[in-house]
Amino acid sequence: MILSIIILTRNEAANLPTCLASLQPLNAEIFIVDSGSSDQTVDIAKQAGCQVFTHPWENYAKQLNWALGNLPISNPWIMRLDADERLTPELVEELQKELPNASGQIGGYQVKRRVFFMGRWIRHGGYYPTWLLRIWRNGIGICEERWMDEHIILSSGRIVNLKHDIIDENQKGLTFWTDKHNHYADREVKDLVGLTLDQPDELLSEEQFSQARKRRWVKKNLYARSPLFIRAFFYYLMRYVIGLGFLDGIEGLIFHFLQGFWYRFLVDAKIYELKRRKSDSLI
Repeated sequence: MILSIIILTRNEAANLPTCLASLQPLNAEIFIVDSGSSDQTVDIAKQAGCQVFTHPWENYAKQLNWALGNLPISNPWIMRLDADERLTPELVEELQKELPNASGQIGGYQVKRRVFFMGRWIRHGGYYPTWLLRIWRNGIGICEERWMDEHIILSSGRIVNLKHDIIDENQKGLTFWTDKHNHYADREVKDLVGLTLDQPDELLSEEQFSQARKRRWVKKNLYARSPLFIRAFFYYLMRYVIGLGFLDGIEGLIFHFLQGFWYRFLVDAKIYELKRRKSDSLI
């Protein structure tokens, strides 16, 4: 195979075996960049034949860019994958056929992410399909420096959409999920507070990232300009009612409420707390 895969890990023993098993038919070169796991993550990776490196964590973008600049990657194609993600057999077969025969004009490939929550595919509420650039030619890609929702930026080449999916399904349970989103909220605050509303998103070209650009336009021009707390409520209604999130069943109710309302409300509460502290410090 002509593909190298980068997986960033920390305490991913519950997810990593499933991820690695889905990659086995590719016969790809797999790099694990670990940031201090205290479970069996590193042992699982080594037993699977992965090349394991360690590097302190700051954020996803910096960790991935460190990997791109320091790992001994020699293959012409690179893929980034999370430990709680796996490739469908159909995507594996598609990659085996597509990459060796790719036109020289192609710089990268987008795939659809299929999110599972509590064992159920979340198909509604605007959550599927989500297109992500995950595969690109070695030497032309870098991760944009953002605290949240970072994307790979290519210096050349056009981007092609693949037909099949990556599956995102975390096996660590709801307590981990809520803890993770609490940390995500801290990062989201940094993005929203530091957002310059009149600055264009020059890194994402319309041709390459139309979906990402639309989402960021809505976030910058509508969501970020809306009142705290109220916007979380309306966002949830957009997803659960207008976006038909209720069709995802009980699991969908839990997911869309927690991810579409609770998480967004928590971000606003943290922003409110930050503004109060700044106001108090001026008194």
